[in-house]
Amino acid sequence: MKSIVLQTFDTPDPGGIDIAFSLGGGAASAFLSTLLVGAILVALAPDYTEQRIAEVRENPVGAFVYGVVSLIALLLLSLVLFITIIGVPVAVALLVLAIVLWAVGAAIAFLAIADSLVGHDDGWFLTLVIAAGINGGLALTGIGGLVSFFVGAVGFGTVLRNLL
Repeated sequence: MKSIVLQTFDTPDPGGIDIAFSLGGGAASAFLSTLLVGAILVALAPDYTEQRIAEVRENPVGAFVYGVVSLIALLLLSLVLFITIIGVPVAVALLVLAIVLWAVGAAIAFLAIADSLVGHDDGWFLTLVIAAGINGGLALTGIGGLVSFFVGAVGFGTVLRNLL
């Protein structure tokens, strides 16, 4: 009986590169989404944006709690709708709406932080870039994603309180 010997070659583990690309991609998407959504908000609804920024500054803790509780409720409702099978289209639409509202809320919350740092008396450009930079920088650190979640929850809660 003949035996077959397979020879394997050790290749270096590119795990560190994967993490760098993942963090870099997350940071780039966080930067661009904040920049794009923020630019749309200040261009199309500057009064709405300034009012939500003022609300974020007035009660960030209340907005955070409202945002987290609302997010949990939305996820549970979506889960129940998915389980019923008939509610799948409603659940998908609800989740898409939640993602859009989260993006708007996060952009508003990061704009509030950037506005506190540099203001927007000379226009929104610098404030937008700083807000996007803060979000992208937090995403780049990895652990900053948790801080970014907290800031996003504050904005999400502020936007939802205004809608409901």
